[in-house]
Amino acid sequence: MTDLRNEVAEIKASVRVIKPRSINTFSLVATDGTNNKLIYNPFYFQLIRVVDSNGKNLCLDTLTPTTDTDELSARQFDERGEPKTVLGILMKDLKCKTLSDLSPMIPTGKKMREHPEDVSKSWVLTYKDLCEWAVLYEKICYEGFANHTVIVRDGLLRSKIFKFDKAQKRPLFIEMMDRIKQAIDETFKKKKIRIFFAGIAKHSQVLARYSLAMQLEDVFPAGDARFARVPELMEGKSYVWKEYMARSDEDGADAEINKFSVGSLYLARFGKQAGDPVWAIDLMNTQTDFDADIFGYLYMDTYDGFPVPHYPACLQKALEYAQVVDFDLDILQDEVIAAVKDLLPNGQRHIVDHQTFTNTTITNRQP
Repeated sequence: MTDLRNEVAEIKASVRVIKPRSINTFSLVATDGTNNKLIYNPFYFQLIRVVDSNGKNLCLDTLTPTTDTDELSARQFDERGEPKTVLGILMKDLKCKTLSDLSPMIPTGKKMREHPEDVSKSWVLTYKDLCEWAVLYEKICYEGFANHTVIVRDGLLRSKIFKFDKAQKRPLFIEMMDRIKQAIDETFKKKKIRIFFAGIAKHSQVLARYSLAMQLEDVFPAGDARFARVPELMEGKSYVWKEYMARSDEDGADAEINKFSVGSLYLARFGKQAGDPVWAIDLMNTQTDFDADIFGYLYMDTYDGFPVPHYPACLQKALEYAQVVDFDLDILQDEVIAAVKDLLPNGQRHIVDHQTFTNTTITNRQP
């Protein structure tokens, strides 16, 4: 513990007070398809939906863990090979013909057809994350914003789901983020509109390692909202895999290529009490000169955060809109039932109706 307390001394010296500033905030979240809670779902249908903090649906798809990924890839393009979805736009810009070209965690269509038993069902979650990144990419690079805006992502500005082409030393995540940075710069150059991009993490290895030491050293004293940039030493000692962080010495001849991160890590407490939650937040590494402004904007967005106090309201709104419940859940359940009945002969379709009614009745009787 003594070593940890000594290590947090550097961050304590760099803590700054957050001064409130006003700006538009924007967030989007992908529905967690594993939590649809369908009563009857023999084929594990998953709804992939991306919703923004205004309640607007930006992406919608349905698939199962046994969906042929070659067919899924083809669904992103029209007959001429032009993108017809946000994911198709991202794939085209990154020169990826299939989803397995975009992410090594998406199985190839051949493997899905020939060895389905070896395919982990978790690839559906990777597809969900790809859809979320694709919506962010299209929103920033093509649709744009009419006013100064802070985009708040649910998660840090890092990702290991994108493919790294070792032969060409081409990390697709970095290429995508470079395009996003270029679009942000062009927006300011042409329209004088500032777009900031931040990511907030639900969990952080840095906080898991140093939270107690920070409290003992009173790094964030009560009285004001505060933030501080995490020194590379602290961040590096927190990660088992150092490739998850972008280091300042990357230009060295023997340095490993940055493949997964464009974030500079900060810690922030938006509440004014010593016991208020501290969040791990990434800012784009090209926007750290504006860190005081960005945290002022985030502070104003957390001021009336509900139900989670001192947490970005725009992100909480997006999370609420993204839930598949009530009427949306009923529609999805009806579609699943209809798909199952279509596979059965007419004389057996009533069995599905009977089982569905029975399961619903039992569920409704539970306290």
